[in-house]
Amino acid sequence: MQALVIVAHGSHLNPDSSTPTRRHADTIRATGAFDEVKTGFWKEEPSLREVLRTVESEEVYVVPLFISEGYFTEQVIPRELRLEGWDVSEWDSDGLSADTATLVAEDTGQTVHYCGPVGTHESMTDVIVRRAETVTGDPDVGEGFGLAVVGHGTERNENSAKAIEYHADRVRETGRFEEVRALYMDEEPEVDDVTDHFESEDVVVVPLFVADGFHTQEDIPEDMGLTDDYRTGYDVPAEVDGHRIWYAGAVGTEALMADVVLERAADAGADIEEAIASVREETRETPAAGD
Repeated sequence: MQALVIVAHGSHLNPDSSTPTRRHADTIRATGAFDEVKTGFWKEEPSLREVLRTVESEEVYVVPLFISEGYFTEQVIPRELRLEGWDVSEWDSDGLSADTATLVAEDTGQTVHYCGPVGTHESMTDVIVRRAETVTGDPDVGEGFGLAVVGHGTERNENSAKAIEYHADRVRETGRFEEVRALYMDEEPEVDDVTDHFESEDVVVVPLFVADGFHTQEDIPEDMGLTDDYRTGYDVPAEVDGHRIWYAGAVGTEALMADVVLERAADAGADIEEAIASVREETRETPAAGD
């Protein structure tokens, strides 16, 4: 038997924080690729510390639904799962290349294939583009459009910006959009000045966040000038300084995110190619969580 455990932050304050994680788990569970599909959270139940005890399988693939490598993926999750002998050097990562470390959970004896976060996987680039397609309603969106990939940014974790730059560069290399920029909430260049960074009249803004919450629903819309008060809502697209801003909301709500989770597990050795193909096809027609 083999199981998949998707681990995420969750929130005591925002009940919708865990919705995308649970929804992606449901999508993967329906494929039958794993004997068990479970979710675990830092701030919700089932907790990271207890989630492996809910799993009967002896072989477990753990995929963190986090955007970047850092404190949670390198310290909190391995500690709470009690992975014997864990050391971040197991990943031999440059901040973007964390792949898989196979360890044993001390208290359950299970073999755990601990994967890098979804946010640094190359297939996340496809999810960002799909998010642009979803918000514009155009499967061919790109010509005449700019694309802003938005991250939190923080001096406390240099890897936070690496993931944003990585995917912005990958989208730019495709030549699909007229302009592609990486913007941040707490670093330069800032998303507050989004219209200063684009000549394109139409700009799609995709926040590289797992779930919609305080930052994506309140801060970013107000910072960009989509609205003076997030509680009154805003148009999509919204007119700002002579540009049409197509604000997509958190990339993690896009249904195709389930594919990235499966890709991480496949990279760790799970034999799930048929499930990956099935999920890719299904999620083409699936709306984002909350849409």
